[in-house]
Amino acid sequence: MEKLIEKYFPSLEQDKKNNLIKMIPLYKEWNQKINVISRKDMENIHIHHILHSMSIALHTNFPKGSKVLDVGTGGGFPGIPLSVMFPETHFYLCDSRSKKIHVVEEIAKQLQLDNITTIHARAEEIEMKFDYVVSRAVTDLSNFIPWIWNKIKPSKKESTRGIIYLKGGNLEEEILTASKTCRIDSDRFSTMNIAQWFEEDWFQSKRILFIKR
Repeated sequence: MEKLIEKYFPSLEQDKKNNLIKMIPLYKEWNQKINVISRKDMENIHIHHILHSMSIALHTNFPKGSKVLDVGTGGGFPGIPLSVMFPETHFYLCDSRSKKIHVVEEIAKQLQLDNITTIHARAEEIEMKFDYVVSRAVTDLSNFIPWIWNKIKPSKKESTRGIIYLKGGNLEEEILTASKTCRIDSDRFSTMNIAQWFEEDWFQSKRILFIKR
């Protein structure tokens, strides 16, 4: 993990690097108690989970004081790596499974992250308003957008708020369907290939989808 951070985030502060590196043994320990990551995937946690989550930081620089909802966070991705990288942004990590929320709480505590709030609920049950929603492909966009669209504050001239969705494959048809189903102008959707930043083969099909609110 240290080599990946130095390669892709060479100017990252040392305390942030230390916390990202500490995540790996913590997740290995907790995953033996509560399965939040596939056992087969644990050896790739540094690329498939931590670095994948960190790609959002190359797409969006969250403003100081902004509020970010991580929907279907599971074991804390992308929320926990992002909370390390943006200590002045507050992250709300939401999941309907209490066991996974427990792991998130314990890892956040062990990493001394005070900018994380956990929410044990379904996304559609949350009543707060946020600047951004992040997620890692929890469902089809046509299902996902209605859950959270009205929980995001509309963008203003000086800000661009919205959904940041990590997903793989060809998204064009899914975007077209979601645009029609959710009645959102297609020009609010944009995608970026993560492989433009990370050279590992696993990222070749991975993309960031942004939907402007």
